[in-house]
Amino acid sequence: MDSLSLISLLTLCLFCCSFLIQAQQPYVGRKTTDCENPDTSDSVLGYNCNGVSMSCQSYLVFRSQPLFNNVTSISNLLSSDPSQVATINEVSETATFRTNQMVIVPVNCSCSGDHYQKNTSYTVGGGEGYFLIANNTFQALSTCQAIQNQQPGISTRNLTAGMRITVPLRCACPTKNQTDVGINYLLSYPIAEGDTIQGISELFGADPERTLEANQLPDLRSTIFFFTSLLVPLRDPPSRVTAPSPPPPRASPPPPNSPPGGSSNRTWIYILVGVLGGVGLISVVCMVIFCMFFRKTKKKTDPIISSESLEAYEKPLEKSLDDGSQDFIDSMSSIAQSINLKIYKFEELQVATDDFSTSNHIKGSVYRGVINGDFAAIKKVHGDVSKEIQILNKVYHSNLIRLSGVCINQGNWYLVYEYAANGALSDWIFNRDDNGKYFSWKDQIQVALDVATGLNYLHSFTNPPHVHKDLKTSNVLLDGDFRAKITNFALARSTGGGEGEFALTKHIVGTKGYMAPEYLENGLVSTKLDVYAFGVLLLEVITGKEVTAFYSDEHMNLSDILSNVVDNGREGLKDLIEPSMLENYPSELVLVVVQLINSCLKQNPTVRPAMDEIVKSLSRIQTASSALDS
Repeated sequence: MDSLSLISLLTLCLFCCSFLIQAQQPYVGRKTTDCENPDTSDSVLGYNCNGVSMSCQSYLVFRSQPLFNNVTSISNLLSSDPSQVATINEVSETATFRTNQMVIVPVNCSCSGDHYQKNTSYTVGGGEGYFLIANNTFQALSTCQAIQNQQPGISTRNLTAGMRITVPLRCACPTKNQTDVGINYLLSYPIAEGDTIQGISELFGADPERTLEANQLPDLRSTIFFFTSLLVPLRDPPSRVTAPSPPPPRASPPPPNSPPGGSSNRTWIYILVGVLGGVGLISVVCMVIFCMFFRKTKKKTDPIISSESLEAYEKPLEKSLDDGSQDFIDSMSSIAQSINLKIYKFEELQVATDDFSTSNHIKGSVYRGVINGDFAAIKKVHGDVSKEIQILNKVYHSNLIRLSGVCINQGNWYLVYEYAANGALSDWIFNRDDNGKYFSWKDQIQVALDVATGLNYLHSFTNPPHVHKDLKTSNVLLDGDFRAKITNFALARSTGGGEGEFALTKHIVGTKGYMAPEYLENGLVSTKLDVYAFGVLLLEVITGKEVTAFYSDEHMNLSDILSNVVDNGREGLKDLIEPSMLENYPSELVLVVVQLINSCLKQNPTVRPAMDEIVKSLSRIQTASSALDS
């Protein structure tokens, strides 16, 4: 090589090195939402290791959320020093932050290969994949591509609950052209809905033009997306953020009686008082009935009052109502009102339903009626309904159907429920083309979240926990706003212990395809029965197919079928969901939902997730679905 060529080569090398030193970090844009995109250019895997220093002091912004809402939990999640987190946010090390409060987290950012990052470890939860871990738990302070890159050979479908993974957090050190103008720190900021480059810069006292340069964005009108992060260049360390953060995407409200923090003890007292009060009032009802009717018989022995023996009161109760005994009706109504139940005369229901005309017939033995100007659903039942009445009288949740009154006539009970204008869920997911009803992906996730929230209330917020035992799409009703309500508690029972504990029964009843294997084979009853049935319901919702369509032979179980789909990724989804439906679904999230369904359908009930875990997973999926549409 001659001297001229050598000089040219050295000049070229110096130019290239100078370019790398001066280079800023490219804004990643929408690429973070496409986890299987092989293009890892820009900053998908992390910010380029092109700063003056190989390591530096950097800062992250994290929005406080349930599970990660205090100094200790946030510090542990992001591998930061709790004392530094407390100091920079001007709080004590035992402080708890309000939900969605912005918390500044100092981290030591270092080069790892070609990218800057701060590594932390994370234990995978049930139904989580790289997409949800990156964008929900870590709020876009990492990307699904970067996390998967840290776990060679482990795809998102191979993640299992309890697995420990490495998460590279997005951080960077200033380049030479930044330090030359006085920029000493870079802060990684997760973008929220409604954020602008100007607003983010002003929030931290940064120069908006420097923020544009730091992220290689052309102007202040440049579009920035939720589920991405922005670098904010700072001269001085950031101080406590006092301005309110933009609100996150709207999530499903938490179940009643599950307040955060220090009010939980008081709430459990309220629940206990409510349950005991309900039981006491039901006992009073029974005693009134006994005193008014059985004392007249002058028998020497008193009957034992129990839920099974309420059928014995049908005839005297029927006779009193038919005779129009106003004293009896007034006394029963007074007591019933105290437990939010009304005792109806049969004539009232006849008027409400136009004498149970065919024009008011809904399905089966259910009729639509108008009572006091409002629609109601009136169900005729023959036999003992006392258990269902007792359960519905001591539970109250927006995702459980509300029982408002009862009537008895000629040996039949009539139960008066709130009216669900859009009918059964099954009508919306089966034969969609035939009935012309459309059910979008977001509709499906909202309904699934509603059902899961209602079951979680039954499992976790009743004492003892209750199992529905007959969850299926026809037992889920949709109100006028398409919010789901679980109905038909005829088979519901308490587990007799805490959540997850088992009881035994020899009376196996339920719906084919929905019944868990341990219940069918051994009569084991626990809250995990409902988890299994929920998995079946969610499978039917996203596929539009009845569960029986998935059994290729009598020995195949649903978990095997779902595992095959998960193993084959996007290609596997084509065997599960019709192409016309699949093209309207976000494929990355569909895989997450299929993983969640698979976890619910495990043969071993102890490894199925609890309903509270399912609620959290679906809340994250709902948030991700909303963000993809924004």
